[in-house]
Amino acid sequence: MIRFDNVSKVFAGGGTAVDRLSLDVPDGKLTVFVGSSGSGKTTALRMINRMVEPTSGTITVDGVDVSKVDPVKLRLGIGYVIQHAGLMPHQRVIDNVATVPVLKGQGRRTARRAAYQVLERVGLDAKHATRYPAQLSGGEQQRVGVARALAADPPILLMDEPFSAVDPVVRHELQNEILRLQSELRKTIVFVTHDIDEALRLADQVAVFGHGGVLQQYDEPARLLSRPANDFVARFIGLGRGYRWLQLIDAAGLPLHDIERISPSALADGGGAPITHGWRLVVQDDGAPLGWIDADGWRRHRGGASLSDSISAIGSQLRPDGNLSQALDAALSSPSAVGIAVDRDGKVVGGILAADVLAAVEARRRD
Repeated sequence: MIRFDNVSKVFAGGGTAVDRLSLDVPDGKLTVFVGSSGSGKTTALRMINRMVEPTSGTITVDGVDVSKVDPVKLRLGIGYVIQHAGLMPHQRVIDNVATVPVLKGQGRRTARRAAYQVLERVGLDAKHATRYPAQLSGGEQQRVGVARALAADPPILLMDEPFSAVDPVVRHELQNEILRLQSELRKTIVFVTHDIDEALRLADQVAVFGHGGVLQQYDEPARLLSRPANDFVARFIGLGRGYRWLQLIDAAGLPLHDIERISPSALADGGGAPITHGWRLVVQDDGAPLGWIDADGWRRHRGGASLSDSISAIGSQLRPDGNLSQALDAALSSPSAVGIAVDRDGKVVGGILAADVLAAVEARRRD
C-alpha cells in the first residue's frame, strides 16, 4: 500500500503544489489522480518515486518511508510511464523495453528474451522489436512505454497522463489495453489525468484535486457521481453525471428479446412473408447483423434496389462485457428502437429495449 500522510509540497517562491494530502492507495488497484492543470496531481505522483521531494509529511510504500530509500533503488522498483512515452530514440524497441532489467543486473540476452514476451503482452508483435521509436505511431510508442515499465515486473506502476497525446480512437484502445492488463496482473497503479471520463472509466478509486493541491474527494467512481462531496467536484464532473453513472453498471442482467429476422438470401428470393409493418433484422448466414429493413425498404428491394440501399444501419451493438450506457445507446441508435446484443463472435443473441435499461436503473437505485 502507498500511504500519503499529511504531505505538502511548496516550491521555491511560495507556490503550494500539494497541500496536506492524506490518502491510501490500496494494493492491486488502479487509483486515478484527476484535476485541472496546476492542481498538484502530477506533483503528488512524482513524490512517490522521489522525482519530487515533499516539503513536509511522509510517503510510505508497504510501511517503508520512501525518503529513507536510495532514490535510484526506489525508482528501479517502480514502473513509470509518461506522456509521449519518453523512449530513447537511438535504441531499438527491444532495448528500450529491456532497459530496467539490464540496469538491475540482468544479462542483456535474458532481458531481451523477456522483453519480447512483454511486448506481446501489450499487443505488439515481434516485428516491432527491431524498430526505432521514430518508426512507430504514437499509440505504438505508448505501448512500448507501458512494456518498458512492466519489463522488470514492478509491483507499482506510475502513469503520468500517458494517453493525453494520442487521438481519441487510439486513447480508447490504450485504455482497453490497460484494463485488460490490470485484470491479469493486478498491479498497484497510480494514474494521472485531467480527463474525468478517463478517470471514471479506468479507476477503482478517484482522487479529485482542486486548486492549490487540495484533495476535494477520494471515492469510488459510482459514489463520486452519485454523491459529489462539494460544488467543486460537481462542477468538475460537469453535466451528464447520471448518464456517466450508467457506464459503471454491468448490462449482463438485462432481458434479451426475440427479434424477427430474415436472411439476405431470403430477401433476394422473395422468401418469407412480405413486410407490411415494423422492422426485421437482416442477419447474415454467420449470425452477424447486417441491418434493419422495414416495409419501405422491402418494397424498394423488391423493385430492384440493392440490399445496401434498402436497409437501415443497425446502430451500435451491445457486447458481452457492455454496460448500461452502451445498452441504452444501442436501443436509442437503432431505427427500430430495439438494440442489438451480440456475443463475442459478433453473432446476434437478442434485442434490448430502452425501457428495460431504465427499469434496471431504478432497480439499482432501490438497492
